[in-house]
Amino acid sequence: MNFDPISKSQFGTTADGAAASLFTLTNSHGAQAVITDYGGAVVTLKVPDRLGEFGDVVLGFDTLAEYEQHRRFFGALIGRYANRIADAVFVLNGHEYRLAANNGKNHLHGGIRGFDRVVWSAKPSTDAAELELFYSSEDGEEGYPGNLDATVRYTLTEENELEIQYSAITDQETIVNLTNHSYFNLSGAGNDSILGNEISIDADRYTPTDDTSIPTGELASVEGTPFDLREPKTIVSRITEPHQQLEFGRGFDHNFVLNKTENELSLAAAVYDPLTGRFMEVQTTEPGIQFYSGNFLDGSLTGKGGHKYKYRSALCLEAQHFPDSPNRPEFPSTVLRPGEEYSQTTIYKFSTRP
Repeated sequence: MNFDPISKSQFGTTADGAAASLFTLTNSHGAQAVITDYGGAVVTLKVPDRLGEFGDVVLGFDTLAEYEQHRRFFGALIGRYANRIADAVFVLNGHEYRLAANNGKNHLHGGIRGFDRVVWSAKPSTDAAELELFYSSEDGEEGYPGNLDATVRYTLTEENELEIQYSAITDQETIVNLTNHSYFNLSGAGNDSILGNEISIDADRYTPTDDTSIPTGELASVEGTPFDLREPKTIVSRITEPHQQLEFGRGFDHNFVLNKTENELSLAAAVYDPLTGRFMEVQTTEPGIQFYSGNFLDGSLTGKGGHKYKYRSALCLEAQHFPDSPNRPEFPSTVLRPGEEYSQTTIYKFSTRP
């Protein structure tokens, strides 16, 4: 079968006049990933179900204007710092850096104009389903120190994997924590709930939070709690259990401490959709993964194809370092120094089960 592994089309122009494009990555089996250089967002991800029918398993919008208007991080690259920083402040080398408080009193996902709000420089492969994106974040942008050069490479493999490789260098000591914020619904547009999905996360511990979703510093055991997902459990069977942490997050919105050696690429989580047979495995080199159960989707947003995104109609599995690590020296460090290279790899692999 003849196919183009990568193609480019126009996506529109941002409010400040920057042109944005769509890049369609296709493998020989017909799987497709559509990625825009605006925020590096995964706009579409089509994989087969148990009957061989292809469906789009990520949430998103049809137009660039909607991505600009509605900041829900659908499919986006998140930086400089994914997740939250307490009180929007951190200290590095004795200097206090104040960030935007854009999540109550806390800093979330890089601030007002994070990496999800900029047009990245795109370098598509000439003969493979691969796209390289580059963004240079200037010293002081959103309050962060140092000029940071970030590179992200998306690859759609022949094994129906979406592989994301991240790297970054800096000219001044800084912090960095990058991730992808895709919202997954393995049923595609035909089902408005992920509650029947079975999920497993290879984590003996998680990081409990206060009522503003900032970690307390404890690495708590999942044993005997709704957070024990070491064996596959339906989401509905866990999310309905009475637990203060689920009340704080309005469901799952927590970082899990993965059972792994840091920087080792290993299986972190898996999700199975009984309706379609789709099975997603998440491998990562990161020490943590944030499981978010779509608690703030409320049906007010209309996405691709006129489909309304309802309460808990998608989930996120964001491979990352822990929230608020810059203020928690006991957590794995997110400090990047000149001469060092930040790197992480996360793979979303899709298959089916009977």
